[in-house]
Amino acid sequence: MPALIPTDYTATITWLGLVADRAAGLRAAPRDTLTLDFAGAVGEDHGGLTRPSCSRVTSQHPRGTEIANVRQLCVMSAEEIAEIAAAMGLDTLDPSYMGASIVLEGLPDLTHLPPSSRLQAPDGATLVVDMENRPCQLPAREIETDMPGLGKGFKAAARGRRGVTCWVERPGHLAVGTTVRLHIPDQRAWRP
Repeated sequence: MPALIPTDYTATITWLGLVADRAAGLRAAPRDTLTLDFAGAVGEDHGGLTRPSCSRVTSQHPRGTEIANVRQLCVMSAEEIAEIAAAMGLDTLDPSYMGASIVLEGLPDLTHLPPSSRLQAPDGATLVVDMENRPCQLPAREIETDMPGLGKGFKAAARGRRGVTCWVERPGHLAVGTTVRLHIPDQRAWRP
C-alpha cells in the first residue's frame, strides 16, 4: 500500500533561481530552467549529497559536522512572499533576495507542508520536503544592500512564511510555468 497520497493540490512554478556562491551572498540569480540531479539543482551552491551542519541542527550535531544534505533547495510560495512584502511595507519583494530556488503559486500554506511531502513535476522530477525554512539574517543583508533601512524588518515579516527546504528524490528538469503536484504522507498527526 502506498505511503504517500497524491492530492488534488497543484502549483505552478513562477520563478526559479540559483545561488552560485554562498560566500559572496545569498542572492539567487533568476533562471528559466533548473536541471536537478541527486545533489540538487546543478550549479547551486547549496547542492551536494552532504553538507556541514549549521545552526538549524546544533541540538543534534556540533556545527560543521558532515551530514546528509536535506537543504538542497529553498521552495517558497508566491502568496507568502507577497505577505512578507506587505508586512515590510513593500509592494513586492524579489525572491532572489531570499536565495529562493523555486517559487510556487497556488499551494496554500506552503511553509507548513508536512515533512516528507513530495512535489512532483510531470517528467517525474520529485522534491522531498524536509522542514520549514526558518527566517535568518542573510536575506535581510541582501535586502538592505538595495533598500537601506528595510532589511531589518525581514526576519519578523518572514516568520511562518519562509517556505520549505527540500532535497531531490528523483532527478529531472523544472521550468517556469511547470505545474507540480503535492503528495502527502498517509499518516495521522503525531499525538504524544
